[in-house]
This record gives sequence, C-alpha cells and structure tokens, in this order.
Amino acid sequence: MVHESFGPPVVQAKTAMVASNRRRTGREFLTVREVALALRVCTATVYRMCERGQLGHVRVSNAVRIRPDWLEEFLSRFPSGGHSSPS
Repeated sequence: MVHESFGPPVVQAKTAMVASNRRRTGREFLTVREVALALRVCTATVYRMCERGQLGHVRVSNAVRIRPDWLEEFLSRFPSGGHSSPS
C-alpha cells in the first residue's frame, strides 16, 4: 500500500517535522482519546484518572496530554490479567 501526502505543502512539511521530532526526542504525547482507545474505556474515565492522580499527564492550555511511558507506568501497577483497582 502506498501512502500519498495530503494537504497543502505547509501542512505536509509540518506533519513531517512533528513525526521527525517525535522519533528524535522520544517524547511523543498521547491524547485523551488515544489513551481511552488503548484502554478500551471512555474519555471521561481517562479524565477522571488524571484528576485523581492515577495517571500522569500535563495540561497544554485546555488539552490534556499523556506520555506513553506514563501510561505504561499506570498499567504496570496491575498484575497481568488482574481486575483490581489501584490504591
């Protein structure tokens, strides 16, 4: 499958720059929606986990962003296949 660029050249350049920066710094941030999809929960649940301090996050203006390693840290608190809540 061949992926073709989309959008005007400025958008294409910006997209490539962001992708390149993510690979170089390793500091890609996930959106609440991406985390919710990964955990198979609704976005309100992810916001609640952030508010309670259960999930590391940063606020950028009104947006909440979560680093993949913070999500991994959250998930590591549970035994594999466990169904308990973190304390």
